[in-house]
Amino acid sequence: MKNDTPIAVTSRSFSRHPILRGELLERYSNVRFNDEGLSLKGDALVEFARGCKKLITALEPIDEDVLSRLPELEVIGKYGVGHDMIDKAAMARHGVRLGWTGGVNRRSVAELALTMMISLLHEVPRANLDIRNGHWQNRLGRQLTGKTVGIVGCGHIGKDLTPLLKAFDCKVLVHDRRDFPEFYAKYDVQAVDLEFLLRQADVVTLHLPLTELTRNIISRERLAGMKPEAILINTARGGLVDEQALKEALREGRLAGAGFDVFAPEPPEDPELLGLPNFLATSHIGGSSEEAILAMGRAAIAGLDENEIPSDAYPPSYLFEGK
Repeated sequence: MKNDTPIAVTSRSFSRHPILRGELLERYSNVRFNDEGLSLKGDALVEFARGCKKLITALEPIDEDVLSRLPELEVIGKYGVGHDMIDKAAMARHGVRLGWTGGVNRRSVAELALTMMISLLHEVPRANLDIRNGHWQNRLGRQLTGKTVGIVGCGHIGKDLTPLLKAFDCKVLVHDRRDFPEFYAKYDVQAVDLEFLLRQADVVTLHLPLTELTRNIISRERLAGMKPEAILINTARGGLVDEQALKEALREGRLAGAGFDVFAPEPPEDPELLGLPNFLATSHIGGSSEEAILAMGRAAIAGLDENEIPSDAYPPSYLFEGK
């Protein structure tokens, strides 16, 4: 027998996914989907969710104001692995439970990071621009094989990326506030401080949440500490890198290339950065593979029944817990 608890699905992508809709409706009979594709926040979010005991949310801001106006809300199932849009302390104050599973999109994001590394090392963005502009030019690229790769943040995605890099015989450096000795030993990973990693790595890839402690963690000064032939990859969160300083470094040849799937803000508003031939940009697609979307959606559905009051330890709020 289906559960008739009233549920609202604020996420647009979940709402339009036929498999996820069907699997949710197999369990619950009283579901309100965001079929109009609305961008829900503030008053609109409260109005949409009013009267529902459970929500499935994605990037919609859940804060004190929203929670105070939804006294009937009991559970939020999180669609997606990032939780920076949720005020967990406010949820705890209001007794609202959170169903969240970390790392369900790890392989999708790891593959995109790897794609960007190979593309930039092999000068794919420049070569593509050449041929689109009618120029046939043989550009000299570099192999990923044998390079030193620095992973900043060894959470779910950092750990998933490591064995992929080892298949290319890469030397892997990791910076994380926590220690994972068994993982490091298994994959012959060297744990180092951030400045050492930036100085040594041919490729730096970021896998951090955005917090007040990680905002602009790759600052102008830290960009200046990287090798001029290095490349920087950000498939984690916009706001981790000083984008103005990055643009200057790329334009002046103080950094060989950068690949970003995330920006602050989104969509990005700097056409000069986007137009640089050594900059590769995608539209926050890291977790948007078919397989990852299904995994995230199924985790959100499970979270409606498997959940707990958030605390400082749940979801992980550690500085370098990868998204």
